[in-house]
Amino acid sequence: MIEIRELTKTYGGVDAVHDVTFTASPGRVTGLLGLNGSGKSTTLRILLGLSRPTRGAALINGRRYRDLKQPLREAGAVLEQGLSHPGQSGRSHLITQALLSGTSRKRVDDLLEYVGLSEAAHKRTGEYSLGMRQRLAVATALLGEPPVLVLDEPANGLDPSGMAWLRGLLRDHVAAGGTVLISSHLLGELELMVDDVVIIADGRIQAAAPLAELTGMTQLRVRGGDHQLLFDTFTEHGATVTSDGDALLVTGLTPEQAGDMALHAQVPIYELVAYTQHLEDIFLSMAEAQ
Repeated sequence: MIEIRELTKTYGGVDAVHDVTFTASPGRVTGLLGLNGSGKSTTLRILLGLSRPTRGAALINGRRYRDLKQPLREAGAVLEQGLSHPGQSGRSHLITQALLSGTSRKRVDDLLEYVGLSEAAHKRTGEYSLGMRQRLAVATALLGEPPVLVLDEPANGLDPSGMAWLRGLLRDHVAAGGTVLISSHLLGELELMVDDVVIIADGRIQAAAPLAELTGMTQLRVRGGDHQLLFDTFTEHGATVTSDGDALLVTGLTPEQAGDMALHAQVPIYELVAYTQHLEDIFLSMAEAQ
C-alpha cells in the first residue's frame, strides 16, 4: 500500500503541496491527476525518496522509501525519461540494473519479451523511439518483481497497441495483488486503466474517490430566463453549480428535481440536458476552479 499523510513541501515560503493525503491500495490502479505545477511531481518525488517533505509522510508498505530494506524489490518506478545510457543496448541496460539491484540476469530476457523489446534488445537505446524507451523504463521498474509500481506519464510516446499493452500489464499486476500509482495527461486513456482517482490542483487534493463514483455522477446543462435565480435555487438545495458562460452546469440534482425547482421559482427553462461526466470533464472543472 502507498500512504500519503498530510504531506507538505515548502519552497521559499510557498507550499508546492499542502496537507496532501490519499492512499493507493493493493489490487487497484490509482490515477494521480494534476496540471503542470499542481504538486503531482513533487508528491511522487517525495514518495520515491528524491526529495524530503517539510512535514507529513509518504510511505510504501508503512515505511519511507529510504527505509525500505530492498527498495527495488518493493517498489518499481518510472519517473524520468532518458535514464539509460544512449550507447548501451536495451539488454545491457537491464543487465546493469539487474546487477545493481541484486536481481538475477535470467529475468532480463523474459522482461524484454514481456515489454515487446526482444527484437530491439541489442539495439542502442539512443536509437530507440520514445515509446521504446517507455517500454524499457517499465521493464526496469519490473526487474525486482516489486508489488508496488509508481509510474509517472508511462504512456508518453506509446501508439494504440502500446496503450493496450500497458493497460493489460497494469491489470495483470493488480490482479496478482500489486499496487499501482500512475499519472498521465492522457485522461481518456487513463479512464480505461484506473480504479481510483486522486485529483490535485494548486498543491491540494480536490478529489479522491473510486472512478465509478466520480464518473457515475450526472451533470445537467440548464439554460433559463433568470440564471442568477436558478443558481441561487439550485445551490440552496445542495447542488454544485458552475457556468460555461451560456448555461448553468449543475451536479447533485436529477433533471426532474431541477425542472420542479425552476417551476416553483417561476423561471422559464429553455434548455435542460443531462449527460454522464467523463474523467476529463471532472478534472478540468476542478482544475479550472482553482
